[in-house]
This record gives sequence, C-alpha cells and structure tokens, in this order.
Amino acid sequence: QVQLVESGGGLVQAGGSLRLSCAASGRAFSAYAMAWFRQGPGKERELVVAINRSGTSTIYADSVKGRFTISTDYAKNTVYLQMNTLKPEDTAVYYCATSRGLGAPREPGQYNYWGQGTQVTVSS
Repeated sequence: QVQLVESGGGLVQAGGSLRLSCAASGRAFSAYAMAWFRQGPGKERELVVAINRSGTSTIYADSVKGRFTISTDYAKNTVYLQMNTLKPEDTAVYYCATSRGLGAPREPGQYNYWGQGTQVTVSS
C-alpha cells in the first residue's frame, strides 16, 4: 500500500511558476514508476510527465515540454513538479500516481495508487 499526498497548488498569474510536491508513504517510491497527471474542467485526465523507477527515463506531454520539470528525492520519498511559464490552459487539478509497471507508463489505467489532487489555477 502506498499513500500519496500532493501539495503546492494555488493561484498564479500567467507566466508565473509553482512547484508541486508529492510525498509518498508506505513502500519506497523507488520501487515504482511515478507520474503527474492533470484534469482540467470538462476534460479527461491527461499525462503531464512520467518517470521510470530508476529515474533514468522521462516522458513529457508536448504541451509542457521545456516548461515543466519532474525531479525526485528518494531520501524524502518525494517527487516534485516544477512548473514555469504557466499558461491559463495549465489550469487543472494535478495528481501524482505510482505504477508497478515497467518503464514510464502513459495511461491512467496503468497506475495503481493516486493522490487526492491539488488545484492549480493560472489567471490571464
């Protein structure tokens, strides 16, 4: 069993930055692939970025490449999402998730544990 708790969301103006955190308890998350997903109003949940369990491979959504960066602190069992140059279309609830799958899975159904989500709102 893994428990995930996100934090760091909030309201920011377009062009600003936020850093989301996802703290994991239970089994060390180095045993899992990790990902950030988001779900905007009226939209399906979509992958933002995924990272494999060794941290050697990442997959970013085209819409966030060059602006968002995932990082991990295995000592703290925490994964971060640094979000720069935010746009109104980044407004969504952001979720972290873990997967027992190989590589860096892209689909929500491949993830076994989810956090409760944190709201990010970008004003224009």
